[in-house]
Amino acid sequence: MSEPTTPSVLFVCVHNAGRSQMAAAWLTHLADGRVEVRSAGSAPADAVNPAAVAAMTEVGIDMSTERPKILTVAAVRASDVVITMGCGDTCPVFPGRRYLDWKLDDPAGQGVEAVRPIRDEIERRVRALLAELGIEAA
Repeated sequence: MSEPTTPSVLFVCVHNAGRSQMAAAWLTHLADGRVEVRSAGSAPADAVNPAAVAAMTEVGIDMSTERPKILTVAAVRASDVVITMGCGDTCPVFPGRRYLDWKLDDPAGQGVEAVRPIRDEIERRVRALLAELGIEAA
């Protein structure tokens, strides 16, 4: 009998500074090591959005050491599920990958008050994704 494989998920948005970082942080937190998590952007920003960091800190998740990363073909190829964040990003398509597009407001330039509802919607979607993957949220 073969060992079960760990599913891998890649979150993509243009700057990899807000939505995709929050989604990766939620999935990392809720999957508790049972999912390989990546995030990237086609034109990464210099730093993660401070309002997104603050909003995640409010729920006990520290994103302060995260940095935006460039989207690579290797990251897409290594992922079972690729989730774009409603930002019209172009992403390489490979057979056998599942592609989803989560249309979410962009937290860029917003204060923490505006980011909270985005954070909460991302949590809801990440919990639903875990359920689809057959993984109980931690």
